[in-house]
Amino acid sequence: MLLNYLRLLLLPFSVIYGMAIMLRKKLYDWGIMRATKFDLPVICVGNLAVGGSGKTPTTEYLVRLLADYKIAILSRGYGRKTKGFIIADNTATAETIGDEPLQYHQKFAAVTVAVCEDRVHGIKQLKKNHDLIILDDAFQHRAVNAGFNILLFEFRKLGTLQFLLPAGNLRDVFSSRKRANILLVTKSPVPLLHVAQQASINELQPNSNQPVLHSYLKYGDLIHLYRNESRALESIKDFEIFLLTGIANPDTLIEELEKYAETIKHEEFPDHYAFKNDDIKKFKSVFMASTKKDKIIITTEKDSKRLRATGFEDLLLDLPVYYLPIEVELFEEDKITFDELILNYVKSNRRNR
Repeated sequence: MLLNYLRLLLLPFSVIYGMAIMLRKKLYDWGIMRATKFDLPVICVGNLAVGGSGKTPTTEYLVRLLADYKIAILSRGYGRKTKGFIIADNTATAETIGDEPLQYHQKFAAVTVAVCEDRVHGIKQLKKNHDLIILDDAFQHRAVNAGFNILLFEFRKLGTLQFLLPAGNLRDVFSSRKRANILLVTKSPVPLLHVAQQASINELQPNSNQPVLHSYLKYGDLIHLYRNESRALESIKDFEIFLLTGIANPDTLIEELEKYAETIKHEEFPDHYAFKNDDIKKFKSVFMASTKKDKIIITTEKDSKRLRATGFEDLLLDLPVYYLPIEVELFEEDKITFDELILNYVKSNRRNR
């Protein structure tokens, strides 16, 4: 209730923010503010809200789809303690390049991962040696005229009343969706009923040339944070789960874990949170105080990058601490459409180097 009153108090500021966004949008549309177009395929993965829509696994899906090309991923590197253009190497940490870029770097050896606040400058540094560039979270970065925009919408958020910042979590106006080439609804339920699919289309009101496609999350095996060890989710049935997250929206993860455990003790932190020693000590003490024999610590793949990078090994090494990887998958017909649109765009816009 208090949060609702606070939102009402912030609404005037959201109106001002919205007016500024619309003005900036028009300045780009009218060509008064210039956007730079590049002579190679540039794919942007973005959303209108702040965090939690599935940009990271969608970017990873694109990397797998386009594995035959020399790919660079360019991100802002949110949460890093550095500035400027940096290419990830074997010294990279979550503090130097951010947790999501570090995840890409460690997952895809053949892909160049770079961070830069100025996407135009970043692309200029990368374009010579790559076939295509994927921009992670750059839909609002209008200084780049991306050749192909994939705009993400979380399934459960469609049809709900959402406000612009700071009263809500929208950082762009809903009409901006018209700039996208694909409107991708993420975290859809499985199976997806036709009526729910049609409801998404009705809500998004796409242009005639804008496909509305649906994806869902696919969970892998649990992977130990420090040891070369994995286990299936089915193996933790009836375990007591101690969940540690610093992501924007852990609801979908919790729903998945509830299929296997009745008791989930969740320690939740803000998105990209820089864990501190006291946080981990407190969390560990709660875990150790539990008298249940079968218990496990689970975190997300993104959080695992920060947990590994900040010197918590002495606290966690001897504990059953695992992260749960996720992948994006599209429903059969939507997958065919999505893959074809992406592959055709890259093929028809590829330059001769």
